[in-house]
Amino acid sequence: MHLLLEIPVFFLVVLYSYLEALVKLFIPVKEKCVSGQIVLITGSGHGLGRATAYEFARRQCKLVLWDINKNGVEETAEECRRLGVTAHAFVVDCSKKEDIYSAAEKVRKEIGDVDILMNNAGVISPTDVLSTEDQAIQKMFEVNILAHYWTAKAFLPTMMKNNHGHIITVASAGGHVVAPFLVAYCSSKFAAVGLHRALTEELSALKKDGVKTSCICPMFINSDFVKNPSSRLMPPLEPEEVASQAMKGILTNESMIFIPRFLKVSVMLDRFLPARGAKALWKLNKLKFDFTIGYKDKEN
Repeated sequence: MHLLLEIPVFFLVVLYSYLEALVKLFIPVKEKCVSGQIVLITGSGHGLGRATAYEFARRQCKLVLWDINKNGVEETAEECRRLGVTAHAFVVDCSKKEDIYSAAEKVRKEIGDVDILMNNAGVISPTDVLSTEDQAIQKMFEVNILAHYWTAKAFLPTMMKNNHGHIITVASAGGHVVAPFLVAYCSSKFAAVGLHRALTEELSALKKDGVKTSCICPMFINSDFVKNPSSRLMPPLEPEEVASQAMKGILTNESMIFIPRFLKVSVMLDRFLPARGAKALWKLNKLKFDFTIGYKDKEN
């Protein structure tokens, strides 16, 4: 099609998108049924992973739970069983590719093909970048982004073959906006958001429209992940509340899920405001959390 003809089509698509979004405000999108599907959640021994596992259990899914913490993941599995579903607990170190591939092969042989993959495992080290240990930086990237590649390579082929499945990336507000003393963490979460967006486009280009993708981007969650978080505009949420909001997006195949919803507005303002205005916006938010500063200026 000639460029002069494509431009009006582009504006029509934009207009349609806005009208569609407006309609969805008043007419909720019907949630899909996931009953009986196999759901694998990494980092499900506590926090958001555990709360989301309970949400899927309430919808009669078969749970495959991965975590490096044996007691934590077994507790999650036991509660899922009390909710009336089958749950399998695996101790998996998501910083190790070999662990991921080995566990994935065991899941395929003993349980079946995964329908929904939720990459939730994450690590953080809130300190200034120069004082962050090399090993800690490497660990953040291994768990927060590289593990997403290894799980996708393990489970995506079957999803693509069947043109059915859902890959959920748990990123963060830190994958869209930044904060001091979280340099490596924010970098890894920006990468996770990029992986989600690029994978979404690739699946579309390959005409695998039955394989859905979602990216969950929450603000602070009240857990042991970050100590004493606070925010004036977007106070920390409980894992159960985040999981509930996330499920609404997952079950309606929402691509980018911001929690709370106001975060989406803040991210848009961060993009469009002049640099000084964006800085003033985040200053207004008064984001706080416990961090360590190990860097000191050297004396001359």
